Formats: sequence, C-alpha cells, structure tokens
Amino acid sequence: MELLTTGQNMTITEKLQILTDAAKYDVACTSSGVEREGNGTDMGNCINAGICHSFASDGRCISLLKILMTNECIYDCKYCQNRCSNDIPRATFTPEEICTLTIEFYRRNYIEGLFLSSGIIGNPSFTMELIYRTLYLLRNHYRFRGYIHVKAIPGADPKLIEMTGYLADRMSVNLELPTAEGLKNLAPNKHRKTILTPMRQIQQGIAANQHDLVVYRNAPKFVSGGQSTQMIIGATPENDFQLINVAENLYQKFGLKRVFYSAFVNVTGDKALPALPGGPPLLREHRLYQADWLLRFYGFKAEEILDEKRPFFNVLLDPKEDWAVRHLEVFPVEINRAPMDMLLRVPGIGVNSANRIVSSRRSGNLTFQDLKKMGVVLKRALYFITCNGRMMYPVKIEEDYIVRNLTEKKDRIQFGTDGMSYRQMSLFDDDRFTASITAEEKIRTAVGQF
Repeated sequence: MELLTTGQNMTITEKLQILTDAAKYDVACTSSGVEREGNGTDMGNCINAGICHSFASDGRCISLLKILMTNECIYDCKYCQNRCSNDIPRATFTPEEICTLTIEFYRRNYIEGLFLSSGIIGNPSFTMELIYRTLYLLRNHYRFRGYIHVKAIPGADPKLIEMTGYLADRMSVNLELPTAEGLKNLAPNKHRKTILTPMRQIQQGIAANQHDLVVYRNAPKFVSGGQSTQMIIGATPENDFQLINVAENLYQKFGLKRVFYSAFVNVTGDKALPALPGGPPLLREHRLYQADWLLRFYGFKAEEILDEKRPFFNVLLDPKEDWAVRHLEVFPVEINRAPMDMLLRVPGIGVNSANRIVSSRRSGNLTFQDLKKMGVVLKRALYFITCNGRMMYPVKIEEDYIVRNLTEKKDRIQFGTDGMSYRQMSLFDDDRFTASITAEEKIRTAVGQF
C-alpha cells in the first residue's frame, strides 16, 4: 500500500478535480445493454430507464461519474497526458474514496453509475487489484446496484480480471492505436498481444457465463453489458479503410459491443506526434461513428463503405449517402415492396423507420406522407425511393445532381413543380461545403440517429 501515497495530503475534492480532468480523453463509457432492476433493499438499479444519458457538446456521454483511480503511470506513451515523463500534478484515490464519491453523487441524483479507469501504478496486477477492491466494496459493503464500467488492465493477473468481471456491468480494454506498428512507435511499453489477451479472456468468459445462466438460473452474471474498446484516430497514418477494417475484425472476432473512436488531441507536444494545423480530426471521428453504425446495424461490410482505391471518407456526404450515390443502379426502390435489407440502405431511413415501414405496409400501400410520419427523412430519401411506382418529385437519378442537392444549404433548396433546384451552379461554389459539423449532428450520430 506504499504506492497509494500519491497526493496523500490532498482533500478528496482536490483529487477529484485532478482525476476527472485526467479521464476526459477516454470516450468508451456508454451504459447500454444492462437491465438489472432494483431489489428493494440495495441502492440503485440498472434498468434502461434508470440510466440517464446526457451529452457534452461534442457528443460524448457524461451520465456516469467518470474518473481515474490514479493518473500515476509507469508507461511513457507519447500521446498520453498522464505518461510518466510529464510534469503534472499527480493523485491517487483509495477504493474507499471512490465508493464515497459514487454513493454521495448518486444520492444527489448527479449520476446513475460509475466509469472507472486508471493509469498503471506499481504494475498492472496491483492496479487491477485496486479496481477489484473498489467494486467489491461498492457491491457488497455499500450495496450499490447501479451501472459500473471498468477498464481491464492489460498484463494483469487473469484471475483478478475474472473476479472483477463478476462485479462489473461492462469492461473494456483500450486498443489505443489501430496497428501494432503504431503502438511500437508511440507506446513502446504496450504490445498488441498483451492488449488482445484480456479482450479474448472477457469474450470467452461472457460466452461461458451465458451457458451457465441457461443451466443455473441464479448463476452470477459476468460482464453482462459486454465489452468495448477505444482507438485514437489521427495520431498514426492509417487511412479510414484500415480503421473500419480493424473495427469490423474486432466485432467479428471478439464479439465487442462497441468500438469507440477518439479524435487525437496533442496534449503532450511530443516531437513524434503529428502536427494538427486544423485541430483534432473531429469530422473524421464523426464519419467513423457513422460507418461503425452501418457495420453494426445496417448490414454493411467495410469493403462496401470504402476500399483500397477510395481509402478515405467523403467529406461532403455521410457514408450511407456516399454508398447510395455510387450505386444508383439499384435505385429507386419501391417502398411498398423492397426487402428490409434494401430499405436499410436508403439514406434517410433508419432501423426504426424501416421496421415501421415493413410492419405498416402489410395493412395497405404507404404514401410519402405516411413515410414522413414514420420518421423517414424525405429530403434525403426522395432521390432513392418510389411510393406506388411514383417518385415524390420528378428528380433526376444522376450522381452530380443528387450530390449537389444533398449538400445544398437548407435555405437554398427550392424545388419547383418539376422537382428541380433552379439556382445555377457556379465555378466558385466549393465555399458552400466548408460548414462544420454541429453539436446537434454529433449527438445524433453518437446515438445512431442519422
């Protein structure tokens, strides 16, 4: 316990200021996938309605108490604010202090759960033991049944990771950087095999636990909310096609619930890091989240979204729109007959609205007015669909025409009776495409509403 002397003269409030600020670059903190009701005697619950999400201006979830156990770290990752060579204020919570904070914030209705990560203090196993002790106290001494998401520390004793998994709702192991080469250059103390080992352990533990729950109804649950990971985007030279292929492989091979993407922010000024003249690559992060949603819920494959000849996202169109304008041979689709998988590929039609369409058209043919009531974004979908054999307007099924109208500002799109926009294009119209992504759009992307 000698290692817990960092910041011993600080108050708990002073530690909180340091360790919440140190945790702000970790974005893997959703609280979905868990439905554990309160039992009437313990504190808190984990039903969907009990987890109150709120979002920061950049779309990140802030509904949980999000802190580090410590910002001490034995590693010297060049991109990390908490690396051992940085001269910054250091602090370390005790397990009892984290329990006190969690319970007091919960009682004041500030939070609905805890997201706990940590720097590496002493060694990985010592750090993982501190995290385990914290969760054990919360669950067994304080009787806290709210949502808890913790980081599994690569290199820690597998037994500690297993014991922690029976107390946590979700666990995550940060991939950090997309490739082994990137890790070697910017995080020489970390290795891909060391990171993937606990990820595989958690995957196997979840699968085994699901079998146990079928055989033994009262068996304890192991990481019932699944596992996730995070990649830093823009610190290394990988293209977008490589990134979504990494994400697709993680979903397929490790059964992850989410892959989170964090736009690189140069907080250390290390010479090995890339310059960011335009600031953090937020638009790229935004496009990755949109593509990620297509992989998980819309039936797309990475090779359909991008390929080796087109390895970067379109800056003007979201990935689904970009796919649609490059495959106009399959459009327009008839709303009243198209299969579910084709409806999901129409820009402006989401999973919920596609389900409503399939359900409602059994009772009769749908109209464009019906689609609007179902939540279909017609200003994007109208180029790709027909209702009862007719388009909403007599628009042209031409790539340039559709792209021009999809990227027009709202106040400049004026359809006439023939469905055309009458404003003449000029040679200098590229300045219309420099608008930044709004906070509202980022929030909608984070929750999959696009």
